[in-house]
Amino acid sequence: MNISQKLLTELSTVTRDIEDNYPELQKHLDETRSTLPQGANGTASINEEDLKNYLNELKEIRDKYKEEGH
Repeated sequence: MNISQKLLTELSTVTRDIEDNYPELQKHLDETRSTLPQGANGTASINEEDLKNYLNELKEIRDKYKEEGH
C-alpha cells in the first residue's frame, strides 16, 4: 500500500473544511465511504485510486453546496 502523502494531506484538508465550515454536510463523510478496506481480516487493503475517488466525491459535495449559496 503506497499512498502518497500529498493525497492523504488533501483528503484531510477537505474533510476538516467540511467539519469546520459545513457541519450540515458531515453526514456525507460516512455515507460516501467507498474507501473501506476490502479483503479478509488482517489482509484488508485500500488503494490510492479509492482514496482519489473519495476525495473527488467530497469535493463535489462541498462545491455543489457552496454553489447553491449555503
